[in-house]
Amino acid sequence: MGAYRMCGCFTRKFKVIEAPPPPDVKAAFEKYAEGGNQMTVEQLRRFLVDVQGQSGATIADAEEIALQVLQKRHHMAKFRRHALTLDDFYQFLFSADLNPPIDTKVHHDMTAPLSHYFVFTGHNSYLTGNQLSSDCSDVPIIKALKRGVRVVELDLWPNSSKDDVHVLHGRTLTTPVELIKCLTSIKEHAFSASEYPVIITLEDHLTPKLQEKVAQIISQTFGKMLFCPQSECCKEFPSPEDLKYRIIISTKPPKEYLEAQTNKDKDKEKDSDDDVWGKEPAELAVDEEDDKTDSDASENTQDDEETDASEPELNSSIAPGYKSLIAIHAGKPKGGMKNALKVDPDKVRRLSLSEQALEKATMSYGTDVVRFTQRNFLRIYPKGTRFNSSNYKPQIGWMHGAQMVAFNMQGYGKSLWQMHGLFRANGGCGYVKKPDFLMNVDTNGQVFDPRAKLPIKKRLRVRVYMGDGWNLDFKKTHFDTYSPPDFYTKVGIAGVPADETMKKTKTQEDNWKPVWDEEFIFPLTVPELALLRVEVHEYDMSEKDDFAGQTCLPVSELKQGIRTVPLFDRKGEKLNSSRLLMRFDFI
Repeated sequence: MGAYRMCGCFTRKFKVIEAPPPPDVKAAFEKYAEGGNQMTVEQLRRFLVDVQGQSGATIADAEEIALQVLQKRHHMAKFRRHALTLDDFYQFLFSADLNPPIDTKVHHDMTAPLSHYFVFTGHNSYLTGNQLSSDCSDVPIIKALKRGVRVVELDLWPNSSKDDVHVLHGRTLTTPVELIKCLTSIKEHAFSASEYPVIITLEDHLTPKLQEKVAQIISQTFGKMLFCPQSECCKEFPSPEDLKYRIIISTKPPKEYLEAQTNKDKDKEKDSDDDVWGKEPAELAVDEEDDKTDSDASENTQDDEETDASEPELNSSIAPGYKSLIAIHAGKPKGGMKNALKVDPDKVRRLSLSEQALEKATMSYGTDVVRFTQRNFLRIYPKGTRFNSSNYKPQIGWMHGAQMVAFNMQGYGKSLWQMHGLFRANGGCGYVKKPDFLMNVDTNGQVFDPRAKLPIKKRLRVRVYMGDGWNLDFKKTHFDTYSPPDFYTKVGIAGVPADETMKKTKTQEDNWKPVWDEEFIFPLTVPELALLRVEVHEYDMSEKDDFAGQTCLPVSELKQGIRTVPLFDRKGEKLNSSRLLMRFDFI
């Protein structure tokens, strides 16, 4: 029993009231238990097939569920019965481990070329905080890899004596970390969450001699783990299946680095593949206001950037070992966006654009971007004015097929929650097969047009039954000093613009275990790219409502039926106990 002192003169006592099973749960039990007091494993199997959509469910599956529920509830190793009471059945349905909302195993086809997948991609992966003054460290790299991130970005700069390589955000106050430390941590943790390949994108600001040194360090660190292509340019990328437990290097070849150095005095154009402060190329600029902001941000660094760390010798073979390590060749857009998006039938490559440049490109060349991403990699990175490591909406990249939508993993917020949501798909392995419509070419040679108005393809029906667990995850006075919390749930869709919406339940007052039992229907034009957004808040009359948990789930992966939805904190870390009981159906 808990007690709350109100106004200093009297105490309000209460206890956490256990919520009974929702009517739908009772009705399902009565139907499949055929009016009896217990549900047999065969009856449970029928429920799994009919209501939960698990067409392949077997007697063995039902027996395993029954065994685990009974052991958990009654703490006994052996049972005379393998049947479930209503409370046992309710316990099963409200268990995140036994009844999750999405599949927890890899189930996509992993034998297509790498370019056929969205890849969980980090931006400035070594930064611990903001883009200007935070520490550089291997710790955020390790954390990202453990979460399933598959693309790690390292910015390489010469140290002050020009004889070694540091990882840092150049021309800022960020403190450097040694390259070898980052590479060693990548090697140790690359496959802790996923067996599929890790891609290291290098933003290279090095002399040819230091490039050679980097080649030696990379080769010695990774050894046989390193994937080195047999020819200089691939006609097609290998598959994630072919590259299990391999490390892949992606950067500009040294030849392009030399061209950039020797030509920069001619055109003074910022290389859009270099993720440093600077103005976008004229043909990529979004608007004058953004240009002004970015230009102002780079005012004190532009001169240094133009006199980058070296004066390369233009002799025959520059850093040949370094070049041979590059499996995914990157390069700057040349001759305008239309030309940069041309598809070469004989080789594949990577193109990088800022979020602003992508927005501009998709306005004029949307279908060209989609066609480019059918074979080539497109990497999108945050604009330079996101000093606080915030992120942008990822959907514009995904709906145009961009594989590497690079995010600041330390920049918490709703955009990052959506990134986490997409990559919960396919067992959280960091590779999500792109929808077929992004890869198809019709009989007229046309590809998907993201700007076309589309009909409704599916309707998702969501029922929010109830929530539980906050009393275990939070202190009694966390939400309200004087009374139990007043929870409500927001449910909506993040996806293409036509599908985006947000709705909310009524507020349940003074209840740690709220019961809403409300239903919402979401029409979807592109369900393949839709994410179900769920947030729980505590209503506060006098101040901003308190945050009580969130999750994002890929709609394409939702399991039908009555499911438990675990909740996560603002940083995307799973709460120990807080969860919702919900129902999903496609109608």
